[in-house]
Amino acid sequence: MKALAFALILATSPLAAQTAPQDDVDEGFSLLREGAKLLLRGMASQVEPALKDMTDALEAAKPQLLELLTMMGNINDYHLPERLPNGDILLRHKTPQEMQAQTPDAGETEL
Repeated sequence: MKALAFALILATSPLAAQTAPQDDVDEGFSLLREGAKLLLRGMASQVEPALKDMTDALEAAKPQLLELLTMMGNINDYHLPERLPNGDILLRHKTPQEMQAQTPDAGETEL
C-alpha cells in the first residue's frame, strides 16, 4: 500500500513541477502588463494638459494658418524658411529652373 502511494506521488510530481513554472511565468507577465498599464496611464495624465493647450492654440491659429496656406499655394514651390539675425523669417520662392530641376523625369523611378 505504501509502495502504491509512493509510486502515485512520484508519477504526479513531474506534472506538478512542469505546471508550476508556467503559472509563475503567467503571473509574471500579468504583473508586467499591469505595471505597463499604470506607467502609461501616469504618463498620459501628465501629458494631457499640455496636449489640450496645444489643441486650443492650434484652434485659435487655424484661420490665420488657412489664410497663409491659401496665399502660398503649393508649399513645395518654396525653399526652407530662413531666420535673419534681426528675427525676421524669409520664405524664398523657388525659381522656375529650381522647380524644373526638382521634378523627377517620367522615365526614371525614384527609390
